Amino acid sequence: MKVVRFVNLLLAGVLVGNEFGGWVAVHPALATLPIREHVAAERAVTKRYKAIMPYVMTATIASGLLVLGRLARRRSTGQRWQLAGTSCFGAMLAVTLLGNMPINHRILAAVPEALPADWYALRARWDRLHTVRNVLNVTGFGCLILSTLAGDAAGDTAAATRP
Repeated sequence: MKVVRFVNLLLAGVLVGNEFGGWVAVHPALATLPIREHVAAERAVTKRYKAIMPYVMTATIASGLLVLGRLARRRSTGQRWQLAGTSCFGAMLAVTLLGNMPINHRILAAVPEALPADWYALRARWDRLHTVRNVLNVTGFGCLILSTLAGDAAGDTAAATRP
């Protein structure tokens, strides 16, 4: 149980740190660039994240579900926090797939010489959705931490060592 919880917390921490850094530093900095450089930078960042983040997001949720599976027979505070945290990450993935990803596809297709007429509205919508994702991620991570703390107090460590 300790290894599964550790992996879940590690993945969630990587996900939250990455998304939070993009929210407070990367994307605001890119928005200050002249449009030509802004579009090129957004495309480069989007391509890079596209290669990494789907795996981190799904692995975070999958490892959260594994923890939930191990807590399935218990009706504990730790289980409820784990469910809440994993649900937050699931909701974040839904926002990503239904909101951010369609915009990402448009960003990848954009060229500075022929920007879509709604480029600035598109970026504003992406930023709002990214804010929602960050709220879900930070909330989810907090819930996973509370689950781990509650689980240790409830004796999950002893249960994990039983044959």
